[in-house]
This record gives sequence, C-alpha cells and structure tokens, in this order.
Amino acid sequence: MKKKITVFIPIYRANGLPHTEKAAGEFINSELVEKVFLLASDAALPSVKSCERLVIRNYHSSETIKMIVEKSETDFTLILLEDVSINPGQFALERFFSVAENTNAGICYSDFYEMTDGLRTNHPVIDYQTGSLRDDFDFGPLLFIKTEALKKTVKQEKSDYKFAGFYDLRLKISQSYPVIRIPEYLYTIIKTDSDSLSDKHFAYVDPKNRQVQIEMEKAVTQHLKQIGAYLKPDFRQINFDENFDVEASVIIPVKNRAKTIGDAVKSVLMQKTDFNFNLIIVDNYSDDGTSEIVKSYIEKDKRINHIVPNRKDLGIGGCWNEAVHNPKCGKFSVQLDSDDMYKDEHTLQVIINKFREEKVPMIVGSYIITDFNLKEIPPGIIDHREWTPDNGRNNALRINGLGAPRAFYTPLIRKIKIPNVSYGEAYAVGLAISRDYQIGRIYEPLYFCRRWEDNTDARIDITKLNVNNLYKDRIRTFEVIARQRKNLKGD
Repeated sequence: MKKKITVFIPIYRANGLPHTEKAAGEFINSELVEKVFLLASDAALPSVKSCERLVIRNYHSSETIKMIVEKSETDFTLILLEDVSINPGQFALERFFSVAENTNAGICYSDFYEMTDGLRTNHPVIDYQTGSLRDDFDFGPLLFIKTEALKKTVKQEKSDYKFAGFYDLRLKISQSYPVIRIPEYLYTIIKTDSDSLSDKHFAYVDPKNRQVQIEMEKAVTQHLKQIGAYLKPDFRQINFDENFDVEASVIIPVKNRAKTIGDAVKSVLMQKTDFNFNLIIVDNYSDDGTSEIVKSYIEKDKRINHIVPNRKDLGIGGCWNEAVHNPKCGKFSVQLDSDDMYKDEHTLQVIINKFREEKVPMIVGSYIITDFNLKEIPPGIIDHREWTPDNGRNNALRINGLGAPRAFYTPLIRKIKIPNVSYGEAYAVGLAISRDYQIGRIYEPLYFCRRWEDNTDARIDITKLNVNNLYKDRIRTFEVIARQRKNLKGD
C-alpha cells in the first residue's frame, strides 16, 4: 500500500518522553505512514527511534506550521495538538484517510476515548459549522489535514502568530474545504489524573492570557473580513423616547433557589438611586420553598413583583420574556441571577448612568468570581476587556460569553425576543443587538458571581458541555449569515 501520511508529534518536556515514544510507535509501524517527525520545544530533549526531530520555539506558532508544511510531502498530514500518549483504534488511520479522500475534507477529526488511571471514558466532540469560531473549539488532540489545503493556506497567509497559528490555520482551511467530524471513537488518549482538564469556563478571560487573546482576535477579525461577515465600527443611534412608569426593573428568573434567592433580593432592595425601580421575580414553578421566601419579602416591600408564568415550558430566556413584556417592567431591564448578588448599593445607579451617558441599548458590566461565602476565587475579576469599542462586536463571535450583569433598553429587547433556552440566551440577544448598535461596557466590578455545586454552568459532563457549545455555535452561525446579508444589502 502506498504511504500517504506524514505525522507530527509534539514533545514539550523530558518526563513526557514515554508519551511521545508510545505515540510515535503506534504510527511508525503503519503502512500508511511515510514519516514521523517530533517537534521538540528544547534541543536537549531526547530523540525517539525511527523519528526525525525538529526543534521549535512555540508549538502553536505560525513558524511551526510553516515548518510542518516544508516537511510534509504526502497527501495527508496528521498532527497531534498535545503531548499525550495516543493509541489508534482498529484501522483508525485508514478510516481518516478514506473519509478525508471521499469528502475532500480539509480537516478531519473524530470522537475519542480518554484513559485516565485505567478508567476509560467517552469523549465525543461536536460537528464543525460556520459559527464554530471559538478558538477553544474541541477537535480533540488529533487533526487529519489534507496537505494540499495546508500548503495552500500557508502560501496565502502572511501573518506571523506566536499563539494563534493553529487557530488561524483552521479558520483559513474552513474557507475553502469542508471540516469533517467522524462520529466514531477512532483513538484513545492515555492520561494520568493530574493531566485531567480543569474548569476552563473562565480561561479565555484570565488576564494572564491577554497576549493570546489579542492574537486570536486578530485572526478571527481577518477571517470575518474574508468571508464577508466583518462589521465596521459604524453604529445606529437609539433614542430613549418611550415613557415608562418605572425607570428600571431588576429581573430575576428563579427555580428552586431557596438557598440563595434571599441574598439576591436583599442586594436589589438595598440599591440607592435617583430614580424609581422595581424588582420582577419570575418564579418558574419552584417547589423547594423559594416561592414562600419571595412572598415573605413582598409583604415588606411593594417594589417586588412575583410572577408565576402560565406556561410550564419556559427556560431562563422564556422567563425573561415574561418579565420584559409585563406592563410593570421599566424602561431598562437589568439582570440578576438568583445565585448571585450586586456588589454594593450603587450597582443599579452605575448601570443606568451608563445608559444615560452613552445612549446605547445594552450595557454589560464586570463581576467578581467568588465561592458561596463571597470569598474571591481565581480568576477573580472578569471584565471582558476583549470587548473594544471598535471591534467588540466582531470579537464577540470568537468568545463564548459577553459578561455580566447585562442590562437592556426594554423596547428593543421586546422587539428582538429572547430565545426560550436556559443557556446562551443573553449571548444570542447580545450578538443580535451588536449587529446594529454599540454595546456599553462597565469595567469596574458590579456583581458577585457565586460558584457552587448547583450553578447551571458549574463543572458539567462532556455531553452537556457539547450541547451547550453546539447551541452557541449555532447562534454564531445564524449571526454570521445575518451579518453577511447585512453587508451585501449595504445596511
């Protein structure tokens, strides 16, 4: 059988050599493999039998990708993205080869198994689509790339990234070739418990990753320009010309949060403002005592409105719709999750001041990650400084959230409508608003985001994580298409 695959394996550390030797050994003996290259981060790292070693400075750089292109002379190139031990399944390479050849895929990837301390678990991945623009999209550690696509992309691309090389590569390949997921468990990676993934929910806004984020933003912005989805920093103006009985409404959707709803309510009632406001609690059929706690507060403060929807099919987004379409809702609708608390008595005033100053239809604040007892935990302050006035709405298609607390001009959000889901609903609305309008930002912390075992976005299993990510990718797909159409119409 003709040999048609070149393999590239990273080795970052001396104690990772057993991983590398095992991975290399699995590929060297395949009839499909022409050659195996080791990409070593240190010239002092040992070599592996039957492999050629190349010394690199940064594995995820454009420089490394150019080196791969120079060395790969076969039809396909297999790249490991991580320094892990890998065990291909039965005829795995043949399966990659067959699917890639039959579909003309630029990139193929697959589901895989994880073996951690002898325990094997499934790690399914999700299908790639137009909106799969997150730089942390989970392909797994193995990419099977059509070498023609690899060489064509690198030849056309002049950027020199230190961190965003692979991200930029797959964006560019996706412009001309299909990116295909094979929904089969084609290989196993072997890990120790210490190698297991930590909670990455806030990794993309960790301040220490700032230089990485700058490069990723540059790459996605260039991609959006090339596919006709980039939006220039030209924004529509909005007038707050509708009259409301109440200037602002804090909205809390809640279901079974007896442990936290009291703290949330008290943090609203303590607000000191130069305007009148109320609190709308949409109680989605709680049965743990939450409803009784809310009712006890109503007896003390008439600003509280307790709504129990007629419908029983509502997610968080649907509960928000119930609140913003209620006649008692104010001119501005301000978020507070039932787990969380405003930082101090000035939070609401700061938000409304921002609306008044900037005349924007949406405000996004900043918050502090804490444990249940309000003790700050890493990464601490989340201020989403990646949202710049001139490019924030483009970069928003790369990141997986817009920040909190969020607040909206009620007439506009009534017009847009909020998706009736319990994950990604505010992100979808924020993207839609940013298509036409500037979004205001507050970078000082306004909000305590408490992490505890009952959070909806606390550590979740891979199946639920995939559902969430697939939905947000779909939302981004809708938005990319909408922006392409907007540009074509010249709106």
